[in-house]
Amino acid sequence: MVDDTGALPARTDFSEWYNEVLWRAEIMDVRYPVKGLYVWYPFGFGIRKRTYALLRELLDRDHEETLFPLLIPEQEFMKEAEHIKGFEDEVYWVTHGGLSPLDVKLALRPTSETAIYPMYSLWIRSHADLPLKLYQVVNTFRYETKHTRPLIRLREITSFKEAHTVHATWEEAAAQVEDAVDRYREFYDRLGIPVLVSRRPDWDKFPGADYTIAVDCVMPDGRTLQIGTVHHLGDHFSKTFSITYEDRDGEQRLAHQTCYGISERCIAALISVHGDDRGLVLPPEVAPVQAVVVPIIVGKRGDEVLAAARRLADDLASAGIRVKLDDRDLRPGAKFYHWEMRGVPVRLELGPRDLDGGVATAVLRTGGPKTTVPLASAADGVRDLLVSAMQALAENAADQLAGQVRTAGSMPELAAALDGGVAVVSWCGEHACADRIEEETGGAVLGVEVRSDLVVPCEGACVACGRAGTTALIGRSY
Repeated sequence: MVDDTGALPARTDFSEWYNEVLWRAEIMDVRYPVKGLYVWYPFGFGIRKRTYALLRELLDRDHEETLFPLLIPEQEFMKEAEHIKGFEDEVYWVTHGGLSPLDVKLALRPTSETAIYPMYSLWIRSHADLPLKLYQVVNTFRYETKHTRPLIRLREITSFKEAHTVHATWEEAAAQVEDAVDRYREFYDRLGIPVLVSRRPDWDKFPGADYTIAVDCVMPDGRTLQIGTVHHLGDHFSKTFSITYEDRDGEQRLAHQTCYGISERCIAALISVHGDDRGLVLPPEVAPVQAVVVPIIVGKRGDEVLAAARRLADDLASAGIRVKLDDRDLRPGAKFYHWEMRGVPVRLELGPRDLDGGVATAVLRTGGPKTTVPLASAADGVRDLLVSAMQALAENAADQLAGQVRTAGSMPELAAALDGGVAVVSWCGEHACADRIEEETGGAVLGVEVRSDLVVPCEGACVACGRAGTTALIGRSY
């Protein structure tokens, strides 16, 4: 097992803190002998399982889950030139079956448009087949040449949720884009992660899309992490893959499409936005352990306390609370450290004095004074504490983001703002000015049409050239 003793690096040294917390809290093991591939520990996979269960819950309202093959024939993969150009340097190719060369090379999916859309062309015949809304949660492979980082920049994305929808008109597809953005907002609200939503510049949109809406969070070091994208594909792919339908008048029409995805970067955001110098701080909804019971064995009443702790844990489990009784032969302080590192929302301490008073002492991972929970109604008390923990977690994250969003009216102000967060500026929309911003400040234009209460419209002179501009979000990204 992992040796989780010793202090973490301070979260202000975010890179070191992040790498340490991944293994000390048993999220991922980075020692797999292939660069960019990592192994989920069971505890980390428990977080992943519950997070993606939430994502599935939101999609299952009107989508259906499916599964398409990992291998894509070269002739299908190469059909869409603009799309392929965006991925050509990242594709892994399978060229042999055993010792025999394949007649047709097979791509390991970097994303699944070229795997899914040939089938859509067979499935869709009539307007009665629309809209079609499917999604899958799969692994994807990209030959990442930049510095790899667990959960953030990978060669195997182990948990890629991609939805692919088909509609009769461009306008219906645009409405689906907005629906997907709203659903992603709800997903991150449930996780307590505040996000910035914006429309990517045309040169940074998904290859083959009419436009791309992106969801970003701001990490503790001020850099942004893209944690969701929604793409309006227009009829671009339907032309390539002959996805047509017969309308009510018997005419053949090209369909319009969207796709949108979230990867395990959502787990990276969950860890990073909420964590502190003691480790993880988990939202109760996705925490593998929501409450831990720690018996405080003192003097001759150890057996009595331990029996009461077991009853307490059993009562909580019967009420549907994910609970762990820590009856290991360790000092209480070592147990506290262990579960704080793993972000357990509520700790219940039970010693002789607590037992005499008919209560357990409760400590929230989000901080605050100790309280007590009556043993006779422990489940209700713990549920209330979980609600309080979630409120505190979301408020802390919102306050953190508020301190990371700054308005800048000049290039020096922009450079200073990017040292600890993101900047809101006026930008004329020209690629040349975006290039100048990046050259002089290291920040890139993340997007326009920024959706956040924290972003005050900035419609003055372009920060780079002085011409009339519109509000844009600038950040340094992972």
